[in-house]
Amino acid sequence: MKIKVLSVNVSEKKGTVKKPVETIKLTDIGVVGDAHSGKWHRQVSLLATESIAKFSEEAGRTIKYGEFAENITTEGLLLHECKPLDRFRNESLELEVTQIGKKCHGDNCSIFREVGNCVMPKEGIFARVIRNGELKTGDELLYYPKIVNIHIITLSDRASAGEYADKSGPQIRNLAEKFLSGINRKAAFNAHLIPDDPEQLTALIRNAISEGADAVFTTGGTGIGPRDITPETIRPLLDKEIPGIMELIRVKYGMEKPAALLSRGIAGVAGKTLIYCLPGSVKAVTEYCNEILPTIEHSIYMLEGIDSH
Repeated sequence: MKIKVLSVNVSEKKGTVKKPVETIKLTDIGVVGDAHSGKWHRQVSLLATESIAKFSEEAGRTIKYGEFAENITTEGLLLHECKPLDRFRNESLELEVTQIGKKCHGDNCSIFREVGNCVMPKEGIFARVIRNGELKTGDELLYYPKIVNIHIITLSDRASAGEYADKSGPQIRNLAEKFLSGINRKAAFNAHLIPDDPEQLTALIRNAISEGADAVFTTGGTGIGPRDITPETIRPLLDKEIPGIMELIRVKYGMEKPAALLSRGIAGVAGKTLIYCLPGSVKAVTEYCNEILPTIEHSIYMLEGIDSH
């Protein structure tokens, strides 16, 4: 989807309206010469003319470009429906969305005092510069929603030999797809079925990390049997463990069925890839995913340095 740039705007002080200029230069600190530039996540502000029109009607007067302190005024997309990590790009530059809306300072803000209201806290968005470039009125940007990349690895000697169908891997995909769709996230999946083999598992995990996968789910091999090798294979690959979520799941379901306490599932991070080791049954996979999936989006934000609190 394309959006059109209607105006580019800058201001020398924070909390004041921005003035339209011919061109803005975007670098790793944001808009050169703008008060909001710096090494932080809200380097560039964007606001859609569709949002401005609503508030202009409420105010009973025409709102000029930059009056809500946006660096870039756009047309063609309701920007507040975007999500963090979505991107805008053209041949010259690339921006990554980092925040939707912001806290309104009310009477302490000169924009609020001058205009009588402010749309930015509700419908403005903020971005950081991924690729440097210049932007001017009349330019176009292409919108690319973030696609969550998930790898699923099923470990089973018998299923990989064709003795029965893998049901746990597809269940992870079904649950993840449904959950992400519910929060307006698109997803891409990559599935593998292998025997309980540490070398194959290690190779797949390393490949997922190198490809920049957002998350890897393994299913199977978390018990205490002689062929259960998943946790000890994956643990050395992790940069950080996330013990709390697996501890919660074991206790929550182990209180009803003590056998659940025997699962050795682990969770952690390798690079910017989240890794979750789940048991092999469809029931267990469902229970684990019900607890893990609600944490996925926030975890990805944290790994990308975005404070979404």
